[in-house]
Amino acid sequence: MSIMMGGTLMNKAGTSPVNIDLSVQLGPVKLPNPITVASGTFGYGTEYEDYLEINKIGAVIVKGTTLEPRTGNPPARIIETPAGMLNAIGLENPGIEVFLKKHLPHLKKNNINVILNIAGNCVDDYKKICSIADGHKEILAIELNISCPNVAKGGLQFGTDPDTVEQVVRAVKGETSIPIIPKLSPNVTDIVQIAEAAKAGGADAVSMINTLMGMAVDIKNRKPVLGNIFGGLSGPAIKPVALRMIYQVYKVVDIPILGGGGIMTYEDALEFIMVGATAISVGTGLFVNPRAPQDIIDGLSGYMIENDIVSLEEIRGAAVR
Repeated sequence: MSIMMGGTLMNKAGTSPVNIDLSVQLGPVKLPNPITVASGTFGYGTEYEDYLEINKIGAVIVKGTTLEPRTGNPPARIIETPAGMLNAIGLENPGIEVFLKKHLPHLKKNNINVILNIAGNCVDDYKKICSIADGHKEILAIELNISCPNVAKGGLQFGTDPDTVEQVVRAVKGETSIPIIPKLSPNVTDIVQIAEAAKAGGADAVSMINTLMGMAVDIKNRKPVLGNIFGGLSGPAIKPVALRMIYQVYKVVDIPILGGGGIMTYEDALEFIMVGATAISVGTGLFVNPRAPQDIIDGLSGYMIENDIVSLEEIRGAAVR
């Protein structure tokens, strides 16, 4: 059973019609349903066109984009782990100008909701990218990857220092009218403090969580497996951490949350919504099931119908209240 924006169907008992509405309001951005695909796992959408109707997804968060082209890290870049994977791609991408000229027109032509993910080495990088992207109304929002090393501070990640988080969010807000959604790193002591800093800088919403830092060792050759030594851990292994952090932030910080971290099924998505997420992102799950976004939408629709739920607002934060 597949319902996108809504419809009239009978509830489980068959006694009354249920009008459901899957749309969500992520700050200033209205999405037809809460399902997005995480940056770096979906490319620019074309890779998945044979598997599902991409314009039926709430939004596509495109792969991380930088000011200039990047070649990424040396191999190996990806390794499977128990209940997840490590990646150290290194933000390989063609740069913002190529994205706007080559990839964005295709996405627009196919009526796909686009969220642009950006990364930089200094505050000026973020500002310049946002300035270049400004005016492209087909970009619904900009997700800030603030898990990047800040060269101006000796390689400290932007997302681990509250003052820097507030600084970069405030800086980019001055360069564009496009809504800003910083993606928070879980590699911190106090995630609430980081979220509060993002809000203080003017963030329209927060995206959480990014990957956890990890590594793997080749015991035969007695060396790290990844060419970059360390990589980002994603997949079901990090889901409990993501749920805990979203729960903590939802209780304190009054801006919408785009939640992600190990979501594979509609049941997973419901857990995230019940701890406060307005929308959710599917990442590693796409490598297991390319149709996961549509399956999750269908599952949410069925759950709402069976339980006489009209809007997801009825259950958002239910596990917190």
